[in-house]
Amino acid sequence: MRSPRRTPRRIAMVSEHASPLAALGGADAGGQNVYVARLARELAGQGHEVTVYTRCDDESLPPRVSAGGFTVEHVRAGPPTQVPKDALLPFMGAFGERLARDWTACPPDVVHAHFWMSGTAALAGARGLGVPVVQTFHALGTVKRRHQGPADTSPPERIAVEAELGRLCRTVLATCADEARELLAMGVPPHRVAVVPCGVDTDHFSPDAGTRERGPGSPHTLLAVGRLVPRKGFDRAVRALRHLPDARLLIAGGPDASRLFADPEAERLRKIAAECEVADRVTLLGAVPHADMPALLSRADLVLSLPRYEPFGIVPIEAMSCGAPVVATAVGGQLDTVLDQVTGAHVPARPEGSGPKDDPVLVRVVRDLLEDPARRARYGAAGRRRALDHYTWDRVADGVARVYEGAVTAPPLSEAAR
Repeated sequence: MRSPRRTPRRIAMVSEHASPLAALGGADAGGQNVYVARLARELAGQGHEVTVYTRCDDESLPPRVSAGGFTVEHVRAGPPTQVPKDALLPFMGAFGERLARDWTACPPDVVHAHFWMSGTAALAGARGLGVPVVQTFHALGTVKRRHQGPADTSPPERIAVEAELGRLCRTVLATCADEARELLAMGVPPHRVAVVPCGVDTDHFSPDAGTRERGPGSPHTLLAVGRLVPRKGFDRAVRALRHLPDARLLIAGGPDASRLFADPEAERLRKIAAECEVADRVTLLGAVPHADMPALLSRADLVLSLPRYEPFGIVPIEAMSCGAPVVATAVGGQLDTVLDQVTGAHVPARPEGSGPKDDPVLVRVVRDLLEDPARRARYGAAGRRRALDHYTWDRVADGVARVYEGAVTAPPLSEAAR
């Protein structure tokens, strides 16, 4: 049940690279875009006035757009073209100056910054106005550096800046317990860390009756979903297929199917499938329309979510909401969302660069579940219940609104507290 309606607030969200209007599936477009868009819509539905500030990355974009009950401001900061998010830091000064002009004239009650670079712009815009800033990192530089090492393309100052944001922002809003532990290790005081998960549209992502039935002799369907980037672990699923002769693998994500031939990760996965002699049982679907995802998830016998690390992970809760059992690496937000032996199964993550070794644990877990339809059905039903009990967007928005209210009513941080 939704909590009582609170005092309507003027809420400014800053999401420098992740526009709530963006098409999903690109290298820098994914869960954060979904989170910002849906949270803004839910908060607007609660009666708050919500404005999302995002960088203008297309000359044709209008300065201001109304969508879903909230407003999107396209901020001119840097060239009005697509720029990889890791190259945006030099433009955050101009972004912050624009925020300062807007907020000096009409200050919001609270600012919610999404991603670390948004935090730098938000603090610059709110400086001297007494407006509290709530920070959600969505991913932490310490975690990315730990898992990617030299392959991490983040600016070298990222980790130091994130620590500074943790010191200066009124509240840091984490999306899972694992992230909260990382924040405490960075030196953020426990009383300034709040945990509210991401959400799922349980009306849209709902079980599609009958789509999981298999005909005699037809293979089991394994499904993996996400951006086509190496850290998502799709290669691990492809290699496991060698030892699962009664299964096929569908991979949904990346560019449109007509452009997959030019995608480097798609090409890498095709080569791995050929080397493992399973190319005839691996299908890269490319980008799947949002409207088609519930049916795709519902027809899967198992959804595999195997990232090496995952700050939260939207796919497992979308799968659970559709009644699909999930096999997930025991990392990040998946430790919270997927309950081992209740809504699915955990498997260990494989270290970055671990190579094409056999994966007996993953193979055993998947095989055991494929051979036990009653357990799969039990896990799927439990996943649906868990999605309804914990991850609906109205629950998430209520939790975030409570964090905002605490930030607004708390005394300003003293120099000593900082």
